[in-house]
Amino acid sequence: MKTVTFRQLRVFVEVARHLSFVRAAEALFLTPPAVTMQIKELESAIELPLFDRQGRKVTLTTAGEYFLVYAKRLLATLKDADDAMARFRKLETGQLSVGLVSTAKYFVPRLLVKFRQEHPGIEVRLQVSANREQLVQSLNAGEVDLAIMGRPPRELATRAEPFAAHPHVFVAPPDHPILRSGHPPVAALAGYPLIVRESASGTRALMDRFFQDHRVEPRITMEMPSNETIKQAVMAGMGISFLSLHTLGLELRAGEIELVHVEDTPVMRMWNVVHLSSRVLSPAAEAFRYFILEEGEPYLAEHDRPWLQGSPSASTPTAGRPAGASDDAPDV
Repeated sequence: MKTVTFRQLRVFVEVARHLSFVRAAEALFLTPPAVTMQIKELESAIELPLFDRQGRKVTLTTAGEYFLVYAKRLLATLKDADDAMARFRKLETGQLSVGLVSTAKYFVPRLLVKFRQEHPGIEVRLQVSANREQLVQSLNAGEVDLAIMGRPPRELATRAEPFAAHPHVFVAPPDHPILRSGHPPVAALAGYPLIVRESASGTRALMDRFFQDHRVEPRITMEMPSNETIKQAVMAGMGISFLSLHTLGLELRAGEIELVHVEDTPVMRMWNVVHLSSRVLSPAAEAFRYFILEEGEPYLAEHDRPWLQGSPSASTPTAGRPAGASDDAPDV
């Protein structure tokens, strides 16, 4: 193999991520011809084609799939080295990649505005995963420095720190008959259509565990991979759903969705900031970690307070653990 540059590796990984030379160019702030040239030089250096190109369709070759694994490892090692040197320089500058489960996208960008005001030298890149399973893969591959998620993955060696309570609730359209019951028992839900998240979602795992604990068989009629689509279905009168309270602020304030105060709800879990134990955090990552631990709880508590006041099962979290949380609870 001839000389390969880290620039070529970065371009290759970005093209592989998007399977598009144009979108990779946009992400890297390069022109498409510049991206094409880098890939051609890389393929010439390793003497193998990395992509199959058929018109606008781009796919990885078998060699490309293998090379992608090593390219990610090399870039992660280089970033670790750069982060270590930054610690010696004690600089809060540079780039930081933060991974989010989809539910966290409803509040992290707002916190990020304040973080950028306090740390203008740090550029933060948010990577939103469709569900927890995808985020775990990104964390393991070293594609993100920190992850905002529920309980950390047991299959990885990580450091996880809880920073805020994470309530989950049942919701219904404002004219739904179950709202007349005040505080209905869990068994009452069995008589109504239920719209749920996909099986790879932590929200779905938490809901399944809730029904199992109460020995109730829910009437699931639809499964969707998007909180937004589920909310639209609920507002259209298609059924009840179980969602994170942190996805619902706008709809609750507009009166388009109502909380169903089912017994033993809200189901309280925790948000965590997570990173691999093997990674040395850069000063930028340490600054963001500290910021989330300090600012996350008061921000989310202020969001939750109007909707949890008077809820029979809600209580104030203590020492980083809310009421109802357990060590063997599903990840969210």
